[in-house]
Amino acid sequence: MPPAPEPLDLVEAFVNTLDRQRGADALATPADLAAWLGRNGLAEDGIKVTATELAGALELREALRALLAEHNDEGPEPAAIAVVNRAMAAAGPVLRFLPAGGIELGAAAPGVAGALGHLLGIAFAAVADGNWERLKACREPRCRRAFYDHARNRGGTWCDMATCGSRAKMRAYYRRRRSADAPEPVKLPAHGPDR
Repeated sequence: MPPAPEPLDLVEAFVNTLDRQRGADALATPADLAAWLGRNGLAEDGIKVTATELAGALELREALRALLAEHNDEGPEPAAIAVVNRAMAAAGPVLRFLPAGGIELGAAAPGVAGALGHLLGIAFAAVADGNWERLKACREPRCRRAFYDHARNRGGTWCDMATCGSRAKMRAYYRRRRSADAPEPVKLPAHGPDR
């Protein structure tokens, strides 16, 4: 599936640094986070990342995943909203007018907090332009990968119909089959009072 439009594709890529199906985490160490932020233009190369900053970034990643799951008809996650709001506050948000007439939400804080603030600025801009609700978390519990719903009706449910969608449909089929094959419960005659 094609990625989200730029720059929202960075938020999608950040959430997808954890591949839950394979158990692979591209942000397993502080050095991994530093490299990812530098590679994606969110921080200067060689940024120093502490273990505490890494833990905060991973917490933010999962909070974003929870918010994206809401776009796929799952309930709201107040705890996730609190994590995102704390990260944005720590970033020192800055609103700027751009020469082309648009606006940009950025971050004044240096280091990891500022880099993550820039990432959140992209998410906030997507809310304003209507693209945020198209970025979803796959409904397949073992996957939860972020994907951009390109469907005209915004009805996409899984990141990949061939794998995640197929798994969900097979589980539903087997559930229906098991309930159809289950024996009917035996009904005992009702006994009224003896006369």
